[in-house]
Amino acid sequence: MISTWTITAPDGSTTEELLVALDRGRDRRVLICPAWFDEANKLRRFTVEVMRRLDAAGIDSFLPDLPGCNDSLARLDAQTLTGWRAGMTAAAQALSASHVLAIRTGALLAPETLPGWHYAPQSGPRLLRGMIRARTIAARESGFEEKAEALMALGRSEGLTLGGWPLSAAMIGELESAEPVLVAGQSEITQAMLGGAGLWLRAEPDEDGAQADALAAIVAESII
Repeated sequence: MISTWTITAPDGSTTEELLVALDRGRDRRVLICPAWFDEANKLRRFTVEVMRRLDAAGIDSFLPDLPGCNDSLARLDAQTLTGWRAGMTAAAQALSASHVLAIRTGALLAPETLPGWHYAPQSGPRLLRGMIRARTIAARESGFEEKAEALMALGRSEGLTLGGWPLSAAMIGELESAEPVLVAGQSEITQAMLGGAGLWLRAEPDEDGAQADALAAIVAESII
């Protein structure tokens, strides 16, 4: 179940990243583009539970780590959105994926060559606004003020640490205009289709078996 995959960076260097794989060599093979940062923590258990249900339905699935995330040896502040997109495309090819399931901001990385689904997709601007707001609230609680406009200006020029994650100026610049795009063969799965509130809204990481059942069933029933 726990494996690795190798990604080649734009500069030609390679890094080995962790991979959660439920692979029985079947024809239906779903690449998972996970949520990022704090939402990655809150949705990790849910994501793996969806994979287990897909496995029971006869579908292989793969959850690759990206450079700079989780236990990666690559530096997060050296990553760009363009590089992550290329990484997901490379993962799709290396793992012979037939479909993609993108979760939240993972939709910004979904390979356009694969049919599949965007679950509750989130844009780059909304991600940044949420992380900036969290930083300004934390600053206020510590007794000093930070302004969102000033933080964004600093981020564009020098990069910025948000929620403990150091983001490069290039990454912030790309996220400011990044929007998830559905291409032919891809469709959106809304939170309303699963029922209940999204797990990313909870204060701590959690799971919901009914929501995992619902998401896996939508994928399994519509996969070609």
